[in-house]
Amino acid sequence: MEVIHNISNYRPQKPAILTIGTFDGIHIGHQKIIRNLVKKATKEDLCAVVLTFFPHPRMVLQKETQLKMIDTLEEKTKLLEQLGIEVLIIQPFTPEFSRMTAIEYTRNILVNGLSISKLIIGYDHRFGRNREATVEDLKHFGLDYNFTVEEIPAQDIESIAVSSTKIRNAITSGEIKKANQFLGRPFSLNGLVVEGDKIGREMGYPTANLEIEEDYKLKPQNGVYLVQSSLDGKKYFGMMNVGKRPTISGKKTRIETYFFDFKGNLYGKKIRINLLEKIRDEQKFDSLDALKNQLNTDQKSCQKLIPNYL
Repeated sequence: MEVIHNISNYRPQKPAILTIGTFDGIHIGHQKIIRNLVKKATKEDLCAVVLTFFPHPRMVLQKETQLKMIDTLEEKTKLLEQLGIEVLIIQPFTPEFSRMTAIEYTRNILVNGLSISKLIIGYDHRFGRNREATVEDLKHFGLDYNFTVEEIPAQDIESIAVSSTKIRNAITSGEIKKANQFLGRPFSLNGLVVEGDKIGREMGYPTANLEIEEDYKLKPQNGVYLVQSSLDGKKYFGMMNVGKRPTISGKKTRIETYFFDFKGNLYGKKIRINLLEKIRDEQKFDSLDALKNQLNTDQKSCQKLIPNYL
């Protein structure tokens, strides 16, 4: 897949079949749209193109927003490539870009910039300055500029009953199994393993302390989770703690994972950890011994669940 940063850098090789959106999470609804687009691209000899925006428009237009993303840009790119997209165009979203009128957007971006032949878009898509234009407007522009618009009807989208907002809410309330059902895959965290204070190691539970570079990445609700990861080419399960570690009066939220049966060294490695389900809330214990006993209980709880994920 070719990744283009900014539409002005794109040089079309053939007419495109395009869909547009922020596509946060690439959930089962997004996947349906994209698979349909890829299938039609093959059948009609068109280039399968996704146009997305970064930062998320709400981050630019609503400065006070605390919006976090289900996927980082890197995670989203990998998911779109796996779905068969040929070209991903990441358009920087700026206040200036948002002020483009509907006709300017259609002529300069869709027609001259992307050379579209067909556009697949949701029934409620709005575009142009102040989101002034609708899908009906796009269809009229298509007659003028020689492209067709395929509208995804309301019942198709609503029958899936999933949205990025619902998934964000599920993740931040600890409903990871629900979020994963909507995503059609496990919600994951990607980051670098850095050195911690080794308290877990002293208790017999050495943990990988995950540092996530992108501050806009959504974090799960504090608590203990059953997780899975591929380390050195092999699948391992483990338990992850997300939180401030109140037993030792921690101040900063940490993401620490103890992998069952793993003996290697992960420091300095970038790893992906898939969250499978929540085990319990974060809690404060009276002593490290009490915490160690709870970790033993947590491990047993996780190991009972592992057969569900084999």
